[in-house]
Amino acid sequence: MPVPRWSTSPSDLALSKDEVHVWRAPLDLPDIRIGALRETLNEEELQRIGRFRFSRHRRRFTVARGILKGLLAGYLQKPAARIGFEYNQYGKPFLKSDKSAPRARTDDPWDGPIEFNVSHSGEMALYAFSRNRRVGIDLEWTQRGIDDSERIVERFFSPREFAVFSRLPEYQKRTAFFGCWTRKEAYIKARGRGLSIPLDQFEVIPIPGETRCPARCHESEGMSENQDRTTSVIHFLSDIFTLTADNDPQHGVCWEMRTFTAGHDYLASLVVEGQGWGTRYWQWK
Repeated sequence: MPVPRWSTSPSDLALSKDEVHVWRAPLDLPDIRIGALRETLNEEELQRIGRFRFSRHRRRFTVARGILKGLLAGYLQKPAARIGFEYNQYGKPFLKSDKSAPRARTDDPWDGPIEFNVSHSGEMALYAFSRNRRVGIDLEWTQRGIDDSERIVERFFSPREFAVFSRLPEYQKRTAFFGCWTRKEAYIKARGRGLSIPLDQFEVIPIPGETRCPARCHESEGMSENQDRTTSVIHFLSDIFTLTADNDPQHGVCWEMRTFTAGHDYLASLVVEGQGWGTRYWQWK
């Protein structure tokens, strides 16, 4: 599984159309830093915090939202306190000024609306940012309890995914489960439609010998047609896939998926609209 090199956060945030930035941040911060992040939140966000029953959840939301606003402030060159959000009918957040605006397409590689997505699990959060490309990210702490992963796969994944998963050695199934799960979650988050897209209606594992398959995931390059890629977890979760979905409003849109180790016992997947983009990984401090 790929392990990214997390670079120190730059002093000046610049994001081009052929880049996707992934940020990693801890959620367990000292009170003084949480207080500073809280200062960037608006009244609606503070009211939302007040509805959490447990202090741990209040702190986690404060940190996760405060960091998101701070990062967006860096990209947009505006105060974090002025960053606002709206939500579509499925609950996906958008920058308030961008939700209803046309998706501008320009020749300037540094121009265009910023897309973002957030995921957190355990004591870690991941943030993904792009320009003019829909993006989704999902993070899972792999040591959390899973009572019966095989039953979950049988219920929520496609029949072929279940068949391949069932043939994996027992010691590989946990990694395979979380890798497949994060890919599916990241994809539906990138689409902005949540669980209105059934998880068993698209596949995120290799299909040997195929190069294009609607609503299925496939390897992008370099795979021999007669090479069996479904006999180990490494092949089950090959680094880069592309997926084309006929039920996307933008018919035939291509998506790329990348799965990586985000930290000790953390697995993540990134899904981005289109091809020809690179990823930079930053550590928030």
